[in-house]
Amino acid sequence: MIVYHGSDHIIEMPIYNGSRKTNDYGYGFYTTENPELAKEWACAKNVDGFSNSYEADLTGLSILNLNAPEYNILNWLAILTRYRTYWQKTSISEEAKNYLQQHFFIDPDPYDVIIGYRADDSYFSFAQDFVANTISLSKLSEAMHLGKLGEQIVFKSSKSFTRIKFIDAEPAYASTYYEKKNARDMAAQRAYRSTKSSSDNINDLFMIDIMREGIRNGDPRLQ
Repeated sequence: MIVYHGSDHIIEMPIYNGSRKTNDYGYGFYTTENPELAKEWACAKNVDGFSNSYEADLTGLSILNLNAPEYNILNWLAILTRYRTYWQKTSISEEAKNYLQQHFFIDPDPYDVIIGYRADDSYFSFAQDFVANTISLSKLSEAMHLGKLGEQIVFKSSKSFTRIKFIDAEPAYASTYYEKKNARDMAAQRAYRSTKSSSDNINDLFMIDIMREGIRNGDPRLQ
């Protein structure tokens, strides 16, 4: 497969454990199959960058695909609460984070590759709202599809790094892609505000319901 990594510089040889631990899934090399998204990520700080392209061979690697049917959005969220910082400091948020990590956390470290959502700023705020009991599970699931965020493919293990072969680096100009990122982000935020203000169904699950009822993996209401 061909994957792309957005950066402010050319990366011919990704460095194992060279990223920040506070990324979505901890240490790893974060890529996408969408070159346009990679260019947006490269220009996220309003500076010019590059979309680095790689040939990746995943044959025989251990892959955790969080978007596969056997997992649910709470598995993704539990991992996010472990690694990402700056969560809201309300009492229910702290309880929710603990509950998610106790009952839905899947340790990504034993896997070679992780596939799942990318928590850009807006999407991280959507997740925060759910953990703080502000929105329902159904609205969180809907919000994660706003703005065509797409999946990210994260190379975690030293073995997976040997399967990445640099192809090329294409310039990404902030004058174009910073604006594109902002436009996509603003569109997602507008759609989210509309979704958030809509009426909830009496059967919708909130974080506090999940905790009170002791809901775990495998519960059909989570699919």
